Amino acid sequence: MVSSHGYKIALIGAGSAAWAIGLVKDLALIPSLSGSTVVLMDIDEGRLALVSRFAKRYVSEVKGNLNIVTTTDRREAIKDADFVVNSTLAKGHGHYERMREISEKYGYYRGINSVEWNMVSDYHTIWGYYQFKLALDIANDVVDYAPNAWLLNVSNPVFELTTLISRETKAKVIGLCDGYYAYKDLLRVLGLDEGKAEVEVIGVNHDDWLTRLKYNGEDAYHLIDEWINVKSSQYFEKWREEQSNPFDVHVSPAAVDMYRAYGLWPIGDTVRSGTWKYHWDLKTKQYWYGPLGGPDSEIGWAMYLTWHKIEFNELKRALENEAKPLTEHIPPVRSEGEPVTMVIEAMIEDRAKTIEVNVPNQGAIPGIQDDVAVEMPAVIDAKGVHRLSFSNLPKAWGRVLKYTIMPRVIRGEWAIEAFLGGGRDALFNWLIIDPRTKSNEQVNQVIDAILKMPGNEEMAKHFS
Repeated sequence: MVSSHGYKIALIGAGSAAWAIGLVKDLALIPSLSGSTVVLMDIDEGRLALVSRFAKRYVSEVKGNLNIVTTTDRREAIKDADFVVNSTLAKGHGHYERMREISEKYGYYRGINSVEWNMVSDYHTIWGYYQFKLALDIANDVVDYAPNAWLLNVSNPVFELTTLISRETKAKVIGLCDGYYAYKDLLRVLGLDEGKAEVEVIGVNHDDWLTRLKYNGEDAYHLIDEWINVKSSQYFEKWREEQSNPFDVHVSPAAVDMYRAYGLWPIGDTVRSGTWKYHWDLKTKQYWYGPLGGPDSEIGWAMYLTWHKIEFNELKRALENEAKPLTEHIPPVRSEGEPVTMVIEAMIEDRAKTIEVNVPNQGAIPGIQDDVAVEMPAVIDAKGVHRLSFSNLPKAWGRVLKYTIMPRVIRGEWAIEAFLGGGRDALFNWLIIDPRTKSNEQVNQVIDAILKMPGNEEMAKHFS
C-alpha cells in the first residue's frame, strides 16, 4: 500500500475528545503519513469543533503535515477513505447508565449486561441494540463508499461487533483493544525486564490468557508461582493501603485466583470479568479488586466517568490558553503500543509487524469456530492480516477454553442473535438463567422498564 499523495483516515466518533486528540497526535508523528487527510466525524457539533481546533493547532505546533477536515456527515467522511476508525458509543454513557439504574432497581446489580465473563461496565451487549446497529451501519457505509478501506473498530463490545461485522458485511474489519498490554503490569511486579520477555496472549476480547511467558529465552511461568508463594501477601498488603486507581487490578487477588482455578494467567480486562464469585456486591468486589472495588464497582465506575469530564474540561482550558503551547499539555511523543497507528503504519509502509488484533479465527486457535472473532497476535503488512498458528498450546488451555472462553462465546452469540432477530424472548431467556433472578415477574418488570425508558423506542419495537 503505497501512496504519493497521502492517505485518507476517517475517525468516526471523533467527539471522544481525549481519544481522538491522542490519535491525531500519533498520526501527526508518523513521517510516512505526511500529506494525509484526517477526517474528524461526529454528530455532536460542539465537541467536534473543539476537537478540530485542538487537532489543527496541535498539528501546526509539531509541524506535522496532516490536513484536518471535519464533518457531521458519516458517508462524506468515509467516502474513498483508506482507513476508517470506529470509536463511537451510540447515545453516550448517560443512556447506558440510566439503563443500569433501572436494572438495579429491579435487583440486577450493575445491570442486566453484567453476566459471567462480561462484567466490564461499557461493554454493552444485550442492551446494546443501538451500538450494534450503528456499528453495522458504519460497516455497510464502508462497503458502499470505501470498499477497499480497512475498518478498524475500537468500539466496545469489540468481540461482538467484530464478529457481527465480519459475518454480515464484506467490510475488511479488524477489532483493536489495548487491554493486551496489561501483561506489562505482571512483568513489573515480577521484576522482569520487558525487553528480555517473550509473551503470547490469545483468547477472545476481554477473555484473554497468557499462553506463553519466556524470559531470556527460557520458560518463566514458574516465576509467577514463586511470586505468589513468597511475595504476593506482602505486595497485596501494600497495594490495599495505597490503591488510588480502580484500574489497578491486573495483578490482584482476582487475577491470582483465576490463575489457580484455570491454570493460565488472565490478561487485561479478563481480570475484571470472571464469574459472579468476584462480583456479588461491593464488599465482594473490594475483597478481590481492592478498596475501590475495581473499575466496574459503583465506586470505580463513578471515578472513571468523572475523569472523563475532568479530562474534557482540561482540554478546553488548554485550548483557550493561546499563550501556552498545547504540546506542554500533551507532549509530542508517540503513544507506546497504540494499536490503531501500529496497524496503519504496518500497512502503509508494508513493514510486517506482529500486532494483537481481533479477527475471525479461521482455524488459528484450536477449539473456537472459524467465524468467531478471536484476539491473538497476527502479522500485519500491506496485504492485510496473516494469521499465525497456535496448535502447540499449554495443557491448561483446554480448561480455559472449556470454562471461560466457550461461556463467553455463547453469551456473545446470544447478544448477536438478539440484535439480528429481536423479539421479547431474547431478553427473557437472557435473564431467566441469571443468578440474580428470583421470578418470572422480576424478569418481565425489568424488561418493561428498560424498554419504556425515553430514547429506547426503536429498541422497544425491535424486542416486542
